[in-house]
Amino acid sequence: MLWALLIGLIVGAIAKFLMPGKDPGGIIVTMILGVAGAMLAGWIGSSMGNYAPGEAPGLIASVIGAMLILFIYRMIVARKA
Repeated sequence: MLWALLIGLIVGAIAKFLMPGKDPGGIIVTMILGVAGAMLAGWIGSSMGNYAPGEAPGLIASVIGAMLILFIYRMIVARKA
């Protein structure tokens, strides 16, 4: 579990770095973003048949998943403002 949180922090930080802009939160939100991105990438990858059940997505797929979540978040916030 601790390993997943550490990787989530790295993935979230890379996603925020690749998509610069004003984003909320600090280290905890970045960690949650990374873990959620990895989960999204795993779900999409399994649905497409790229990953076996229980197989974890790679770093690049996780970063892309986190960037997708960040993009969706920004679209929702922009719509409210």
